[in-house]
Amino acid sequence: MLVVAAVVVGALSARADADILKLFGEVHGGGVYGKGLTGDPVAQDKDFFSNVPHGMYGARIGARFLILDAVIQHHQFTNGSHLATWTQFGIGIGIQSDLGDEKAKKAKQGPYVDFGVDVGFGLGTGRQVDPPLSNDEVTDKGFLIEGRLGFGKHLNSLFDLGVAVPASWGYFFKNGFDVSANDLSTHYRSFQIEGLVYLRMNLKLL
Repeated sequence: MLVVAAVVVGALSARADADILKLFGEVHGGGVYGKGLTGDPVAQDKDFFSNVPHGMYGARIGARFLILDAVIQHHQFTNGSHLATWTQFGIGIGIQSDLGDEKAKKAKQGPYVDFGVDVGFGLGTGRQVDPPLSNDEVTDKGFLIEGRLGFGKHLNSLFDLGVAVPASWGYFFKNGFDVSANDLSTHYRSFQIEGLVYLRMNLKLL
């Protein structure tokens, strides 16, 4: 608790002249790697992230109040013939630190580094979703903790271009008509990491 408090106080001090409240949205593309760690579905090669195609694209939208984030992201994994999806809702801490001289910082034209930690809940499908999403289309559900490290450049006060590496660990369970959430044989743990290139739009409210 003391460590968390120190990080929060330090981050608030660092952001004293930064945005208080902003909305952001990004489109991104890249690759993903996942590995099931433990659980019966892992032994049966049915864990979600180690079976999705490695190519991915998607979007991420959210709001940030000081260093507190609320985000929704949707990813499409494809190899050109097969497609799977993952939709995740998260809350956590996000910090962006501008680099370079003071002139570049004030003009929002310099480089930056950002990082964050989220906890969230996600839904996966083994195929393209047929909107509206129904429970029978969901093959996997999971609770995750995700860390994200990124580097980028402010193109102007509205747009950023950068790269990010999100990595997460999750506790998942299979979903379906004949699957019970209380059946521990359907539960498994997995680790996944992504490499992304993104274009982000920021809308400062305060």
